[in-house]
Amino acid sequence: MRVIAKVTLKEFWVKHSDCKQQLLSWYKIFIRANYTSFDEMKQEFGTMKVLGPDRVVFKIKENKYRLIVKISFKNRIAFIKFIGTHGEYDKIDAKTI
Repeated sequence: MRVIAKVTLKEFWVKHSDCKQQLLSWYKIFIRANYTSFDEMKQEFGTMKVLGPDRVVFKIKENKYRLIVKISFKNRIAFIKFIGTHGEYDKIDAKTI
């Protein structure tokens, strides 16, 4: 899948270096994947949560951080919509951000 945009992840891990390796691992898995459904994704990322027809949230660094991604299976694109602390996540509407 194509991830848009890796720079968003990089900017975040520069500020929060404790999650760099986990975000890089997530990215490497995602760019090699050819997911056609959330069920396939769930096999790889068991703690992810589907938020709607095209959105998913990943727990990063044992749920210290949250990553929201909008998925287009048809186009094989993952759009990074949000990356932040658990507290920041609680302040947003994850289904519309």
